[in-house]
Amino acid sequence: MIKTSVVILNWNGREFLQKFLPCVVQYTEDAETQVVIADNGSRDDSLIYVKQNFPHLPVIVFDRNYGFTSGYNRAIAQIETPYTALLNSDIEVCPNWLKPLTAHLDAHPDTAACMPKILSYSRKTHFEYAGAAGGFIDILGYPFCRGRILNHIEADRGQYDSPRPVFWASGACMLVRTSVYKGLGGLDDDFFAHMEEIDLCWRMQNAGYKIYCIPQSVVYHVGGGTLPNNHPQKLFFNYRNNLLMLYKNLSARHFYFVLLVRLGLDGLSALAFLLQGKTKFFAAVMRAHRHFFRMRKGKRLHNQLPLGKLNGVYPRSILFARFCRGQRRFEGVEVG
Repeated sequence: MIKTSVVILNWNGREFLQKFLPCVVQYTEDAETQVVIADNGSRDDSLIYVKQNFPHLPVIVFDRNYGFTSGYNRAIAQIETPYTALLNSDIEVCPNWLKPLTAHLDAHPDTAACMPKILSYSRKTHFEYAGAAGGFIDILGYPFCRGRILNHIEADRGQYDSPRPVFWASGACMLVRTSVYKGLGGLDDDFFAHMEEIDLCWRMQNAGYKIYCIPQSVVYHVGGGTLPNNHPQKLFFNYRNNLLMLYKNLSARHFYFVLLVRLGLDGLSALAFLLQGKTKFFAAVMRAHRHFFRMRKGKRLHNQLPLGKLNGVYPRSILFARFCRGQRRFEGVEVG
């Protein structure tokens, strides 16, 4: 019986599939696990490569690029296995990477999602930006990780090798209970990409579930495969979707306090971009705010829990800790 489906969402990613799919198949497939390719309307020869080299793999083909969010939602709608792993095409997995994750969900029915330790493919001694050893959030809604405070990436010295509850698991590699994912509506289609997994994990916690990082599972992530980290469009998604996520999941009173602070901080960052001559980045921040105010209608949830009652919350400002107190490591950051 197939218990776990590992779904790789592909968009014009033949190079990554050629590089990483063989090890995914080698280290993943067994009697209880299948690897599924979901193609987001690729125009390269990705599907030809898969058909020629892995003809046994199930393939789901979409007519166009639905983004990370709708792409996974449409694919997982066709998945019936108890567990589903969302796996980026630019990830190198290790032997036995999946079993610690499935074993945790087997043993902990109150856990809705878990993630491995994510290291950098290009610098394997260091954590990778998108998740590191588990995601957290501060009181103003800024995400950070065990192993990554803002843009400072730590070396992996085994300091975060203990499993622990976190606020969010990385969408680059995340194992979810399929029924919970579907029951909560999956990823928010309006996000398209970026911050969507944090929103999903927040909704999972609001529904009474836990999110875990299991560092006994290790993968290596290239990162920036679709949009480079310094791309204005990525900045736009991050600013807009962060505000949408906060609006959805915070109580009204808490949100409007945070919004006032965030608009000020976002304005300062936009001004800094403008003074540096980065007009496209300045425009991206302004556009993100306009889109947020247009899109917020109908987004309020009815079952928000107080942020302080959730796992993985830093009750202060991580920006203040980083820039005023010089906090560069997760060690010493007191989170709930």
